[in-house]
Formats: sequence, C-alpha cells, structure tokens
Amino acid sequence: MKLQLEKLVKNYDKTILDDLNLTINGVQAVGIIGASGCGKSTLLRLLAGIEFPDAGKIRINEVPINLKTVKSYQEKIGYVFQKHNLFPHLTIRENLLLILEKVKKMDKNQAEKRTDELLTQFQLNNQSDQKPYAVSGGQAQRASITRALSNNPSLILLDEPTAALDPLLTGEVLSAIHDLKNLGKDFIFVTHEISFLRNFADYVIFMDAGQIIEHGDIAHINNPTTEKLKQFLTFETKNQFIGE
Repeated sequence: MKLQLEKLVKNYDKTILDDLNLTINGVQAVGIIGASGCGKSTLLRLLAGIEFPDAGKIRINEVPINLKTVKSYQEKIGYVFQKHNLFPHLTIRENLLLILEKVKKMDKNQAEKRTDELLTQFQLNNQSDQKPYAVSGGQAQRASITRALSNNPSLILLDEPTAALDPLLTGEVLSAIHDLKNLGKDFIFVTHEISFLRNFADYVIFMDAGQIIEHGDIAHINNPTTEKLKQFLTFETKNQFIGE
C-alpha cells in the first residue's frame, strides 16, 4: 500500500488537521495513535472519503481521493466504526444481505451465497438470525467487520474497533482482524490498544494537536524521539496494565 498526504488541512470551529504531509510506501497495516482530540479519527474519515479536506490532497495507491473518484474508491474499501452501526431492527444475516442486494446490487442468490460464506468465515452462523441487541458486543462488532468485507475490499479502515467493548470481548475482535491481515488485506486503523498496535501494525503515525509528530516503521515505537510520544506511550501502557 502507498499512502500520500500533501498539505492536508481540515477545519471545523477550529483547525483539526494542520498541514499534514506524509508519504508511506510498501506497508500493509498503518496504525494511527494519539490522545483524544488529536485529529486521528478525522484523518481516518478523510481517508475513507466520508469527509473531504478543506485544503490539500490524499492519494492511496496513486489514486486521488476527491469528489470525482470517491464513489468508485468507496466500492473498493471497507470501513468499521467504533460502534457496530448495524441496523437494530434487522438480524445479522439481514444486515449483510441488505448491503449486498441494495448497495452492491447483487442478485438474491449471489447475495445469499456471499452472506453464508462470510458468516461461516467469522463463525457467526449461530447468531445469524439474531438481532444486534441479542448478541454480545464482540459478536456485533465481528458482524460489522463481516459487513465491511461484503464487497471483498483490498483496504479496510478501522476506527478504534474495540473502544466500545468490554475488555473480555476485545480478544475475539482482534483475532478476527488478524485473520484478515493473514489473507492479505491492507489496513489503516486508529487504536488506543498499544499491544495490538505492536503486534499488528507495520507502520505507526503519532498525532498531537492536529499534526503528525512522529511516524515510522513499527520498531520506531520502541525508540520514540520526542517527549510527547514517550509520555503518550507511558500513559497508555500504564492505563492498559491497570485495566488488565
């Protein structure tokens, strides 16, 4: 995967992303970390084409992400939110079928076949006729990941996929994500799980106050060069240790 950011700016009431410049090439999983409010989730939404920058350019695998290209681009990616965002009145199976039939325009037989394949792959067969509120948080989030895979994307974007989960359920979701990496999928993800970052990412981006402070190969995280990253890692590692 190749990711390029050029003079990227995003404003709301204030500047959220402040002149981001970055080129990454030849990586499979990019992790974005930083304190709450640093701009990491905003950056992910821009990378997904959900929002657009006020200035600057984004290119992924040499494809520019803009109003002209976003529709075809989004057909080739998957996006998983912090919360599962499944339709609560539909079963797990119906949630998948809806995307395949209404959004991906598959015929009924194709959609049912693809749904069965995904439910089997993610061990959700026994929950397929349950509605989201009737399954565990981990199962609902796995269903959300499964839905994101319905179009067989080459790139998957994850916005803190375990943030809304009980710690006991986090493992099953992270295991499902690891399985996808083993299948050759590319990832850009936001996380607060430093242990997951170390085990999963090939490359790390550390953000603070709307800027990229440090970035590099995942081994870089063991030798941070700025005091801000050192403090962030110490704080996050301590909190996760206490949480365990």
